[in-house]
Amino acid sequence: MSSFSSELIDYLEGKISFEEFEILREERKAKDKDLVSSQEAGDGESEEDEASHFDCAGPSTSRSPCRRRKKKKTVLEESDDGVSLPVQKAFASMLGEVAEEGEADGKEVEQNESLSAGDVFALEMELNRENKKMMRERRQRSKLPRALRGLMGEANIRYARGEKEDAITMCMEIIRQAPLAYEPFSTLAMIYEDQGDMEKALQFGLIAAHLNPSDYEEWVKLADMSLEQDNIKQAIICYSKAIKYNPSNVRYLWERSSLYEQVGDHKQAMDGYRRILNLLPPTDGENFMQLSRDMAKSYYETNDLQSSMGVMEEALNRYPHLATNECVNMAAELYITNRQHEKALQVMQQFCGIVLERDSKEEKGKGQQSDGKQADKEEGEILGVLIPEDVPIDIRVKLMICLIQQHVFEPLHPMLTALMEQSPEELGDLYLDVADAFQDEGEYSSALPLLSALVCSERYNLPAVWLRHAECLKALGHMEVAVNSYIKVVEMAPLHLEARLSLSTLQQQLGNPDGALQALQPMYDPETLAQDSAAAQQELKLLLHRSILLRSQSRMDDYLDTVLTMLAMLLKVAMNRAQVCLISRCNSGERHLYLVKVSREKISDIEDQEAAYLDVIGKTSVLSRDDWWQLLLRCVCVMCEQNRFGEAELLVDSSLEYYSFYDDRVKRKELEYFGLSAAILDHNFRKAYNYIRLMLMDNVERPQLWNIFNQVTMHSQDVRHHRFCLRLMLKNPENHALCVLNGHNAFVSGSFKHALGQYVQTFRAQPTEPLYSLCVGLTFFHMASQKFVVKRHPLLLQGFSFLWRYAELRGHCQESFYNLGRALQQLGLSHLAILYYQKALSCTPPSLEGIDGEQVDLAREIAYNLSLIYQASGNKGMVQHLLHTYCSV
Repeated sequence: MSSFSSELIDYLEGKISFEEFEILREERKAKDKDLVSSQEAGDGESEEDEASHFDCAGPSTSRSPCRRRKKKKTVLEESDDGVSLPVQKAFASMLGEVAEEGEADGKEVEQNESLSAGDVFALEMELNRENKKMMRERRQRSKLPRALRGLMGEANIRYARGEKEDAITMCMEIIRQAPLAYEPFSTLAMIYEDQGDMEKALQFGLIAAHLNPSDYEEWVKLADMSLEQDNIKQAIICYSKAIKYNPSNVRYLWERSSLYEQVGDHKQAMDGYRRILNLLPPTDGENFMQLSRDMAKSYYETNDLQSSMGVMEEALNRYPHLATNECVNMAAELYITNRQHEKALQVMQQFCGIVLERDSKEEKGKGQQSDGKQADKEEGEILGVLIPEDVPIDIRVKLMICLIQQHVFEPLHPMLTALMEQSPEELGDLYLDVADAFQDEGEYSSALPLLSALVCSERYNLPAVWLRHAECLKALGHMEVAVNSYIKVVEMAPLHLEARLSLSTLQQQLGNPDGALQALQPMYDPETLAQDSAAAQQELKLLLHRSILLRSQSRMDDYLDTVLTMLAMLLKVAMNRAQVCLISRCNSGERHLYLVKVSREKISDIEDQEAAYLDVIGKTSVLSRDDWWQLLLRCVCVMCEQNRFGEAELLVDSSLEYYSFYDDRVKRKELEYFGLSAAILDHNFRKAYNYIRLMLMDNVERPQLWNIFNQVTMHSQDVRHHRFCLRLMLKNPENHALCVLNGHNAFVSGSFKHALGQYVQTFRAQPTEPLYSLCVGLTFFHMASQKFVVKRHPLLLQGFSFLWRYAELRGHCQESFYNLGRALQQLGLSHLAILYYQKALSCTPPSLEGIDGEQVDLAREIAYNLSLIYQASGNKGMVQHLLHTYCSV
């Protein structure tokens, strides 16, 4: 039919429903089929009669085949291989061949048929139908059940009419019944796209594409929609799906690689470009070279020199006739960067026509074979260079750099002169490349003219050029001129650390310490240091060099300021936990930094201390843990030398809060010893007691610790140590130092019986120790001196017996005579006390190594006690004599 059927027109106009349209269409098809069959039956009978009449007119021998003849095939009838005979005949006529038909008896008869224009048109239509049939067979079979195809068609018709809500409802119903069919999702995507809801359109389109993944054009459409919504990752996924089902499409690969570059996935982008190179035909050499150059640049920017060189080598080897100066320049640059100067020379010789004139020496001695390496070396000596006129200046400079790196300097003079004739304003980068090559090989005298020309130009008057100029002058020994160049670098780039350090070193060598310190002034403010990790690391390097310089100049206050600034960066979290702050304060007309203890209210709490600690570790990693440890110890020692003992205590307290130091047992113990020493020197005996108490709990057998403990408790005027000693005695009952200390504590508190028990225990353990006999004897004397006591005289006798034992063990010396006289004076036996005091005065004090003699001389105490006795007896002359002789200052 050339026009639409009546039922289709009524359906499109909405006069009938889809079910009524289906019924009317089936009825119309049945009527048309009956009409065609009746016409064919009538035509067949007439043809059969004519054929029977024609066949029967022959001899009788031909009638049998007449009854067994074959039915004539129609134009649409197909052969055994699925292709209709008219189609085969049409192809045969196009190729000039003759169709062959076999007879039953094996004879072959050739028949030539001539086709009219109508027959050719019919054959073309048949070809069209078969082509469409093959395309339908290739297409993925729909997962939509036959029962729902009508509803799907209805939904599409509703969408075409503009009834989008009804179409959406129908599609949702189809999805409910057949969730794996892609057609309803695709229709919904088109509907939402028309409505402007691109997000929903994309989501439904993605579902449809996943259900029908072989439709790569749909994937590309979805990728474009994803890009419109700035969803690059989704677009990459869509292009990957499209490439999977159409892997030879260069455009898809190119788009995906570009998207990979946008998201920073350089490796995937380069893999895509490599696939494009493999897909390009051999005739497309221009695009191959262009893409290879772009890939080499991208690899170079990511410091992947090997891949960059591989791409350029492949391009030059495949299309050497398309190698341009740009390609050669890039390849030479890559080889030079990778220190492969010989290969760079080979590339320039191969593609630029450069000729290296080498020395060809003949062997002098016949029959003598020189070593192969020596022969190559002699043959490889370059005497001259021939360069074509059309070689650009960039490649000439690359050639100069390669010759410099191979220590070939003679042929360079004409090329260097030609380069110097060019303006540094235009070719300054080439000047700098050649100067760098000379400096790398130690040819500073050759590099200096190039750098001097650059620093005098306007365009290349840059800090980096001035820095190379200063380094060149320094290497040549021009120190004062180099200082001026370094000062120029610092002025133009105040954050350049290496320039500051070099300038400070030169100033120190020239005898200008103030200039050296001026070069090492802080570079960043505190806010920048708190936020920028790289800035903090550079600042730490600067402060470290400054501290070393200040210490060498014996400027200790400034040295402490610098070191405290560094340690404050390391101990930021620890100082917050220890409630310690670093403040600036003016003292004696100079402003310096000091550590102070503050209350918790004045310190801002750090919410996430673990994260802050990790941040500190990252900023201070420029110095190792051992370097920080040595810096801390030096700071504590210098503080003690400067009599800043309180600050030394605070610094030790903060360091003990630092995890890296506290977790190390050796460092923690050393810090505790430093803290104990600083506390004792600062007369902070309460804190010193806390340190020594912890030390004794770890090691009770060290006499030095017990001596320090005794000194601390003696000066602290605190009785907390009584209970500590008693508890520790329960764990270590055999410790002599604990027994003596417990005896002393009981003796001072008036518990003489308990003290006597402790002293006797130690006396039994070590009966030859004079101290224990003295302590037991004095305890007996104090017990006998009490007001209410039973058996006073036996106590005195026992006291004297232990006292005489002490004198025998100690020997006749100032100490023993003084203790005997002191005991007799306490008992009121003054005449005997005078005798022993006089003997003590006549004895010389002992000399001990490391202790001043006046510290162990008891003459003042003896004279004073003796004067008390004479004063009680009324002998004022002796009192004045003793005090004037021994007690006057």
